[in-house]
Amino acid sequence: MLVEELRRVVEDAKRDAKELFRRICFNALISNIDDHPRNRAIIAQERGWKLSPAYDLTPSVPVSMERRDLALDCGDVGRYANAKNMLSQHARFLLDRAEAEKIINGLKAQVGATWYETLRVSGVSQKDAEAIRGAFVYPGFSL
Repeated sequence: MLVEELRRVVEDAKRDAKELFRRICFNALISNIDDHPRNRAIIAQERGWKLSPAYDLTPSVPVSMERRDLALDCGDVGRYANAKNMLSQHARFLLDRAEAEKIINGLKAQVGATWYETLRVSGVSQKDAEAIRGAFVYPGFSL
């Protein structure tokens, strides 16, 4: 619903719809299962409307390595945090399939390569980083 509203009111719908798609994919890749509607907004700065900056991006300790669900629907199969499910709605985000796949694959590689260092630089202890290792790029994401 947000992407539909976003497409209707923002100044640069293509840019903001693409960014919203990236954020949904990122939430899946970090197991942010608390991504509720109040974590997304359209704001007016100066004269035009645009997607607000990202906020409240929090990895969750994993329960399942095969399946994760987001708080909001992200594709034809509802809340299933899976690349195939997210790709099912690429056109709604004004993306062709190849561009959506490139976003997903790029984010998957980036999160997989940088999550640990990002946590450690941010002050997360080694013990705590290891405790939530399974939150990042879980195996079921690519099934």
